[in-house]
Amino acid sequence: MSDNKQVDNESKNEPSEASAELQVSDSNPSSASEAEDLSLWESLKVLFGASKAFWLVNFVSFGDGITYFGILTLLTLFLGTDLGMGDKLAGLAVSTFTGLVTLFVFGGGYISDWLGVRRAILSALLVAALGRGLLAFCPDLPGLGVYAAWLAIVLMAVSSGVLEPALYSGIKEFTDPRTASIGYGILYAIMNLGIVGATFVSPCIRSQEVFLRLGSWQINGLGWGIQGVFWACAGITLAILGVCLVCFTKKVEDRDRYVHIEAKAENGEAGDKKLGFKARMKKMFSPFANFRFVFFIFILLPVRTLFAHQWLTMPTYVERCFPPEVFAKFEWIGGLNPLIIVIFVPLVAALTRKVKVIDMMLVGTTVSALTTFILVPGPNLTLLLTYVVLFSIGEALWSSRFLEYVSGLAPAGQVGAYMGLAGLPWFLAKFTTGLYSGIMIEKFIPKDGVANSEQLWLIYAVIALITPISLLLARKWLLQNEVH
Repeated sequence: MSDNKQVDNESKNEPSEASAELQVSDSNPSSASEAEDLSLWESLKVLFGASKAFWLVNFVSFGDGITYFGILTLLTLFLGTDLGMGDKLAGLAVSTFTGLVTLFVFGGGYISDWLGVRRAILSALLVAALGRGLLAFCPDLPGLGVYAAWLAIVLMAVSSGVLEPALYSGIKEFTDPRTASIGYGILYAIMNLGIVGATFVSPCIRSQEVFLRLGSWQINGLGWGIQGVFWACAGITLAILGVCLVCFTKKVEDRDRYVHIEAKAENGEAGDKKLGFKARMKKMFSPFANFRFVFFIFILLPVRTLFAHQWLTMPTYVERCFPPEVFAKFEWIGGLNPLIIVIFVPLVAALTRKVKVIDMMLVGTTVSALTTFILVPGPNLTLLLTYVVLFSIGEALWSSRFLEYVSGLAPAGQVGAYMGLAGLPWFLAKFTTGLYSGIMIEKFIPKDGVANSEQLWLIYAVIALITPISLLLARKWLLQNEVH
């Protein structure tokens, strides 16, 4: 998913108020001046022979993809049913969690820089293990479970807010400057593979349904329920932490660090240090003076709500509107999304690199919005699978081009500021969607009563169409800032 914790990844690699200068570590004999362009095959050869630290960063990304999305996919159901929060409060809690993750990523970058990559990763994993373990323990805390769940949500959000920028900083530090861009792509792909792994393993832990039958021989799930899945996620997090404590030592970090990142003030030694608080705030929020920028990032809000519904509404919809055997393998259905994203995002980027960004955004958001109408006829497994596939393709068409347009709008020296603020609507989408998703679930697909999922998805599809229609009407105006 877009949420895929990839919250404005580029913004964490672009200095907002300073220009980053790469300096080759003394431990590596190569020099930045020797960095030449490599072919794709040559770049892959360099990466697959990369340092231990590089692959440890990717190992953490893979494991966190499993655990983060293993929990997020089932969190609404767990809070609403296992803890008895009800649909409304569960939706609000999950939106709070995903919104806090986005919010903490902005500040997590500073914490990551302060601690350094290795210590930031270790600290984030420790906090994540505590939060996930506490969440799994909540049903065994009568009278305190709901309060403990809120604490667990905050702990997990803080850990993700620190871990994500630490992982991207790790790629920057532990890759050859010639191959850094591909290194980021590998990190993203491996994280999505972790999500795929979570979606296939989770049902086997949660349900007792038959998952494999060969003649008279069959394999059943463990039947541990959602709580069992969360305990498994907490255990995996602890295992990853253990591996990093043993293998990701300070010696490894110092030995494998390829570049150091030093900040230079744009206007000499003093730079922005001489600016007062009001001047700093004015500079930080100056992108909002660009109306084209404001319109572009906020007009995506309607279609972005569809992504939030993938974990706020879809699990409950499948549980209440489909047979139990379908819900038993619900995570497998959701796993199609990251699988398609891994395949199509690089393919689409390569094939459409000369197409105008606005046109790709227009086509992609139209596909995302229109595919939601597939769910309007009512619960049908074939239609549901078709929806997931087409919705994922729509995401692949536009999600990777969003920040490209934002960076093109930014004046020199303000790319980081634009990138950072571009994530604000995504934060709002995740948070505000949860304010009404529980109410809509209670009204249209109640736990006890007549379901009317047809009208639910019709309303959400119409809301999402606001984005492509608005982009079409504003296309000529928005194209004024495109360079090709």
